[in-house]
Amino acid sequence: MNKEQIYKKIKEKRTFLCVGLDTDIKKIPEHLMLEEDPIFAFNKEIVDATAPYCIAYKPNLAFYECLGTRGWVALEKTVQYIRDKHPDQFIIADAKRGDIGNTSALYARTFFDRMDIDAVTVNPYMGEDSVTPFLGYEGKWVILLALTSNKGSNDFQLTADGEGEKLFEKVLRKSQEWANEEQMMYVVGATQGRAFEDIRKIVPDHFLLVPGIGAQGGSLEEVCRYGMNSQCGLIVNSSRAIIYADHTERFAEVAGEKAKDVKREMEKQLEKYGI
Repeated sequence: MNKEQIYKKIKEKRTFLCVGLDTDIKKIPEHLMLEEDPIFAFNKEIVDATAPYCIAYKPNLAFYECLGTRGWVALEKTVQYIRDKHPDQFIIADAKRGDIGNTSALYARTFFDRMDIDAVTVNPYMGEDSVTPFLGYEGKWVILLALTSNKGSNDFQLTADGEGEKLFEKVLRKSQEWANEEQMMYVVGATQGRAFEDIRKIVPDHFLLVPGIGAQGGSLEEVCRYGMNSQCGLIVNSSRAIIYADHTERFAEVAGEKAKDVKREMEKQLEKYGI
């Protein structure tokens, strides 16, 4: 899915919501534990209930890897289900990979060849040769960590060099030598507020993947005010506030209602900014 197709989908569906499939075996409704594959059973119902209100899904791999083989099986089944039943959805593997070149090449093969995922989050700390192996796949995306929403982001990402350039700004500038806005996005946490204004001065045309709306307290209105561009340029993720909104047999229905509420707010923002 290329940049224009993502933008077209946003305009058609009037939403730029990404639903995070952070599926914790300890938090899913108890009745699903009777299923052969509880994780997949949960994901399947969540996806069916929320698909009309979002453009993307983002499974965080930690929630699957911790279960070993059965977690990977549930992840692969989830991705295939989305591909089969909701083929218009953009799928992001929140894996935060990044290693020496030959290792990154194998990570890229895992997500892009074996699993046919659209995008993968990548840690840029090891530099160009750890990122470029992910860029060799037509129609696939690298989403670089730039400025995250966690407390520890202050430890490194906001530190400045002698000329006043912050580390996350260096990542934004340097990485544009590796790929353009047709193949690279950036992770920017919703809680960063007006930092979006500075980020847009450096990467005005790139899509930003924005976690932190909902349970983490990020403001959708503020993100849009400082981060939206003429093609929206935002994929805003919400995980816990949607998928764990209810723990009864109505969990999927309630998740759909929560996603619909977010979609309504996003539609207002799109109208406000003439999209």
